[in-house]
This record gives sequence, structure tokens and C-alpha cells, in this order.
Amino acid sequence: MNIQTNFSLKNYNTFGIDAKAKQFVSVSSIAELKEVLTANNDIFILGGGSNMLLTQDIEKLVVHVNLKGREIVEENDDFAIVKAQAGENWHEFVLWCIDQNFGGIENLSLIPGNVGTTPIQNIGAYGVEIKDTMFSCDALNLKTLEIETFTNAQCKFEYRESVFKNELKNQYIITSVSFKLTKRNHKVSTTYGAIETELQNQNIQNPTLKDVSNAVIAIRQSKLPDPKELGNSGSFFKNPIIPKEAYEKAKALHPEMPHYVVSETEVKVPAGWLIEQAGFKGKRFGDAGVHKNQALVLVNYGMATGAEIVALSRNIQQTILEKFGIAIEAEVNII
Repeated sequence: MNIQTNFSLKNYNTFGIDAKAKQFVSVSSIAELKEVLTANNDIFILGGGSNMLLTQDIEKLVVHVNLKGREIVEENDDFAIVKAQAGENWHEFVLWCIDQNFGGIENLSLIPGNVGTTPIQNIGAYGVEIKDTMFSCDALNLKTLEIETFTNAQCKFEYRESVFKNELKNQYIITSVSFKLTKRNHKVSTTYGAIETELQNQNIQNPTLKDVSNAVIAIRQSKLPDPKELGNSGSFFKNPIIPKEAYEKAKALHPEMPHYVVSETEVKVPAGWLIEQAGFKGKRFGDAGVHKNQALVLVNYGMATGAEIVALSRNIQQTILEKFGIAIEAEVNII
């Protein structure tokens, strides 16, 4: 293993922030990971760098988890359990599953990042979340250096939440994730967002897994900037889930406010709509800005610092709280 010093993380975070790591090492096996952890107590774990905003240099050893590999662990006529190592690119894994005719994660196409971070955030898009298909995940206990397996239930999934973001935060490193995917009788989900419209535009009436994936990719590419071309981390904010009474109060002042029913007592309001109504869509503040096609996405036009992007996000949060009485939370981890 090659431990480097004063290492730029610009190419290791999708915002393209040029923060420095005091030390940096990339590990490609469990043995290497254990070796690094045995020799170093104070570390920073880095995956695909797609769900974080660096606001400062990292004054410790940054360990890039670069574990690779995917395999079919078990299968029958109806289902396959597929395992992917943590360092596998998520979108490439989704496409590989579709090529095998394994269904269940096609709506999650083109989400940036690596497989290992997907359960932490319970990533989701277009009506589908990781919790819908994740069978289990393996994680290295940082105290014992033993691999433990977590079932779906043990991950305590909620909207953009899991046990790894809460009571077990910073206690484990996810090393692989297994998914239970359909081999036949696929239940494609096309009712959320603009998927049905995109399929109709392509004159597709009985969509395959690949058709749904292609529709999602087309929609995302029309709305979301490519991080390789314009630094971003996808959706910066969570869609707020608020009490029904609070929604009714806000709706009385803003009758056009959209919502999705979550339960008898709660509704979800699109954060992108709130941000757009507050006048931020397409606005630029130096090299930090809000994307012109999707108000949920904050972008780095080239030389923005993490602190400048955080300042923009807080300006947005404060403005929405004042205008609508609704608090929105960052989905991105601010470091």
C-alpha cells in the first residue's frame, strides 16, 4: 500500500472541492483495510465521494475503500441474491444487473457514488429505495475488526436514514451489499415522476427493465448536471416530511403547493419546488449556485469552496423557513 501525504481530494469528491488529505491510502482488499485500521486509530473513510461536501482539509489518514467484485450468491427460478463489493460503481452495478435480467433497482440508474454507501443513506429515486431490495450487507466493526452481517431489518431503514447514520455512525465500514432481485415477473415501477411520460414519448407500452432504466437516465440527464462537467452531489436537500396540519397551514397561503401523502398524519413536500418558489433556481453566487434545471442541486462552477456552498445552502434554508414555515435538511454530509 502506498500512503501519500498532502493529497488532493479534488478527484475523489463529486463537488470537485480541492481539499487536501494529510495522508491518503486506497485499499483494495479486506486484509489491507484491516492492516490500515490496525496501524491507525484516527482515520477518515472515503467511498465514492458523492454524498459529501468538504469544507476543510482532512487532518488525518483518508482511507479510500476500493473493494471490487460482484457475484451471484444464490438463485432460484424467481429470485437472485447478488453481492457487490463496496467500491463498485453504483450505476455500473445497476446496468450489470439489468444485463442479467435481474429486476428491482432499475429506477436507481445514474445515481452517483459507490455500492458501499447506498445502505447508509437508503438512497432512492422515482419511487424506489435501497430498502426495497437490499437483502443484507457486510460491515467491518472498527473495534473488533471482524466482519458482521446486517439484515435489512437490522439496518432500520427510513427515508434517507439507516442505523449507520444514527446509533452505529462511525462504528462500521460497509464492505459489501447483497440484493434480492427478481428474475421473472418483474414489477416495474413507472408511476413516479416523469417515467410514464418518457416511455410514452418513446412509444413504449410494455416496458422492460432496460426501458425503465433508459427512461430514468434520460430524465436525470435532462435535469441533473454530470459531476465530471459541473461539480455537484445530486440532490442536496431532503424532501421535508411535515405534519398534515403544518402542510394545511402552508397551503392556505400557497394553494399551488404540491405534496405526497406519507401517512394519515404526514405529507412530503418537494424541496425543489420550495427552492424554486423562493427564487433560487438558476441563481449563481460567485462559483456556487443552484442548477438551472433542478433546484434541488447545488453546484460548483469551478472554484467554489465548500464553505461558500454551505453558506448558499443555509441562505436557502433560512429563506424557505421564513417564506413557508417549513424547515428543509441537507441530504449531503457536510464535513
